[in-house]
Amino acid sequence: MALALLPDWFRPVAEYMLREGLPETLRLAAIAVTASTVVGVLLGTLMTVRFRPVQALIRLYIEVWRGLPILVMVLFIYWLPDYHFGPFHLRTEAYKSAAIALSLWGSAQVAEATRGALQSIPKEQHEAASALGFGWVGRNAFVIMPQALRRLVPPMVGLLVNIIQNTTIAFVIGVNEFLQAGNRQFENLTTQTGDGHPFMIFGFVLLVFFVISFPLTRLAAFLERRSI
Repeated sequence: MALALLPDWFRPVAEYMLREGLPETLRLAAIAVTASTVVGVLLGTLMTVRFRPVQALIRLYIEVWRGLPILVMVLFIYWLPDYHFGPFHLRTEAYKSAAIALSLWGSAQVAEATRGALQSIPKEQHEAASALGFGWVGRNAFVIMPQALRRLVPPMVGLLVNIIQNTTIAFVIGVNEFLQAGNRQFENLTTQTGDGHPFMIFGFVLLVFFVISFPLTRLAAFLERRSI
């Protein structure tokens, strides 16, 4: 019934956006979340090592990538000059630049969250693990980290939401994510008919992001309540 009320031009536009743009958005988010988790958990764990130089370097990493606007990071990485190392050619393509920028930003968030989760585990747990003969690696891998991961899940779900929403920044360097796909359809309609219907097209972008983000934000809130 609701579809019958929509104009004829809207269906092919929406299908293109969902077919071409949405998978790119989700793939970019998946890459960034995976890289952020791996790097962030490692750095956050190393932050608990009582070795000042290591702590200082990781703290610098966190503050730099958390403190810079993601848009600036995307543009900076995208416009890095190409490098040649013998047979290897390092080139920052648009999609790669967006993935790297989101991963750097996300890994800084995860590192800080991991550090907080690990340090929130009572000292008695560390002492008990040490009494059982675990070294630093075994203590963290088998006793501390499993407990910390439960506290880390809610912020990780929140990070996923933020990264999905921040994929729209890739629009500025031409990555055909969901917002870019909508903008291309807007430009095509404007060229063909003189009316790009921006309200409906970008309203559809808002709707899709809301449908994706809202359940995840509710899930994050639910998990946070459960972990208290």
